[in-house]
Amino acid sequence: MSRNRVAGLKHRATLPNNDVTPLVPKGLRVAAALSWRFLVIIGALYVVIWLLGYFAHVVIPVAIALLLAALMAPGVSKLVEWRVPRALATAIVLIGGLAIVGGVLTFVITEFTSGLPQLQDQVNHSLDAIKDWLSNGPLHLRKDQIQSFIQNAIDTIKTNQSAITSGAITTAATIGEVLTGLLLTLFILIFFLFDGGGIWRFVVRAVPAPVRDRVDVAGKRGFSSLVSYVRATAAVAVFDAVGIGIGLWIVGVPLVVPLAALVFLTAFIPIIGALVAGTVAVLIALVANGFVSALVVLAIVIGIMQIESHVLQPWLLGRAVKLHPLAVVLAIGVGLLAAGIAGALLSVPLLAVLNAGIRSLINEGGTDPDQVDVLDDAGSQPNAVDDDEEYPEPAGP
Repeated sequence: MSRNRVAGLKHRATLPNNDVTPLVPKGLRVAAALSWRFLVIIGALYVVIWLLGYFAHVVIPVAIALLLAALMAPGVSKLVEWRVPRALATAIVLIGGLAIVGGVLTFVITEFTSGLPQLQDQVNHSLDAIKDWLSNGPLHLRKDQIQSFIQNAIDTIKTNQSAITSGAITTAATIGEVLTGLLLTLFILIFFLFDGGGIWRFVVRAVPAPVRDRVDVAGKRGFSSLVSYVRATAAVAVFDAVGIGIGLWIVGVPLVVPLAALVFLTAFIPIIGALVAGTVAVLIALVANGFVSALVVLAIVIGIMQIESHVLQPWLLGRAVKLHPLAVVLAIGVGLLAAGIAGALLSVPLLAVLNAGIRSLINEGGTDPDQVDVLDDAGSQPNAVDDDEEYPEPAGP
């Protein structure tokens, strides 16, 4: 037997018969290892998103209650500092907030009801002007053609009456779900304001002891980032509503107050909300006041949006949550695809909380020097949130 054959037999004896690992290039092995781990992560995320969608009727009220708690918790904490019992402080802030919201909604509905006849008259006048333009303008349509078009539209509505009726029934059911969600949100908000610290401590107990302190700090920093986000967004929303409302009032567009309220509410959805509210304002100006007024309103909306994008967003939101505009846009897009309007509303706050919490967790020393800070109640220089500042102990009975 030759020496080469003996060496080959010895080499074969040292390797298992089915071991082909040495034959696979290293780059391919690394790519395969990364691929299956990536698939596992994507699968886990898919399951989490599916569960959130399945329990959306509970998850969305909890998320909205958390946003409202971030807005109201500093007020409760300040009253507790003034030695007001925590239960009474919670009641004062909650009742005060509901009174403000109820008063604003009542005022908006009243203004909308009083301004609706004027809008109807202007719409009828605009429709007459459109008919005159179609007849005497460059199209030179006959009156029978215009009447035929209107009759076809009416016949289409009658043909789809069953679908419209079923849609109305679905809308009624949706209104019932919304009312149920509002009651659940209010119930959850009461407990968040009264015993938010106790709820958080209960959640942290489920974390392994070696990392419990770091998770506790990360969670509190995430909540402080949420507080900053809500305050900054509310300031931007007020600016948008006041600016666009004054512009609409100067131009003479009807329903100024309802439109300004719509701008305020939609401003809590960054970028998309201002676009939707501005489009509605321009369309009402076009129908009610004509093409020139619509162009003026469009210029006002664009000007307000430019100030918001280039001044307020970088100064307030950028300072509060330190998120890149591209990350905000992508988060809104993903939230809109995953959960519709609710996803678009909650995506950026969720991203802000995750950003602050993850940055705190990956810091070795447990203190993140680049953490998101919160303005103190006096509005002075920002400082780090103390463990007891946002989560004070509940007062005794």
